[in-house]
Amino acid sequence: MPLVEFIAGWVSGAVGLAVGHPMDTIKVRIQTQSKYKGIVDCVTRTYTHEGIHGFFKGMAFPVLSVAISNAVLFGSYSNALDYLTQSQRGERSHGNQASAAAVFTAGCISGVAQVFVTAPIDLVKVRLQSQTRSVKYRGPMHCVAVILREEGVRGLFRGMWALALRDVPCYGLYFLPYELTVRMLTDKDRQPGTFAVLMAGGVAGVVTWACATPMDVVKARLQMVGAGGQAYRGVLHCIQESARQEGVRVFFKGLLLNSVRAFPVNAVTFLSYESLMSFLTAKGANG
Repeated sequence: MPLVEFIAGWVSGAVGLAVGHPMDTIKVRIQTQSKYKGIVDCVTRTYTHEGIHGFFKGMAFPVLSVAISNAVLFGSYSNALDYLTQSQRGERSHGNQASAAAVFTAGCISGVAQVFVTAPIDLVKVRLQSQTRSVKYRGPMHCVAVILREEGVRGLFRGMWALALRDVPCYGLYFLPYELTVRMLTDKDRQPGTFAVLMAGGVAGVVTWACATPMDVVKARLQMVGAGGQAYRGVLHCIQESARQEGVRVFFKGLLLNSVRAFPVNAVTFLSYESLMSFLTAKGANG
């Protein structure tokens, strides 16, 4: 089962990442750089100065490493839910086996588990995405090497507490609306169809990112410390300074992009994951 979840998590994560990365790049730039007047201005200036390539900066590293982070996320969620409900994935129906409390708790557990894996990956992605005309990092591995040389090992985990504050509760919210929406769109004692999974995944993504955006802004700003961004002493100091300089609205920068991006990305991610899990599990049973 861990190998099946690893494969399904890798492929579904890579597919979702490819769909949403251009919008994610714009979101990161708007959150970390005040020179952009809005989404259209950021898109126009990115394309003018960097071409199509500019929208895919920082993508190679997450694609290569998404196998680990997604396997940890989906694997820990599935195992936590198995433990909390005392049932296996194949035994659970979407009707009434897992309570909302169990789904939320399992989601939070998966959020804790994947933070340690995701923190360095996300840091490198944000640093590469934020580069415009001045290029400090030549690529993912060079970025890691420079961070280690200039900031030490701790530098790779910059912004991790903000990431944890974002991901732990939000992954509880991530899986909860997914499960509830799937159940509403699926007849009792039947497996969810493609439409149900797509809609549930999309709804889960939008709900999650609507709640995650404020801490996502804080995380991105902390990750840019040491790479030309404003210096902050920690999560609370970043919140205070950002609010003082730009007002409360600063914490909702990228909200529209996050919400628009979240629906197709998570719809595709969940559909890929569920389809691959069904296929690989059935193949393993028959084999």
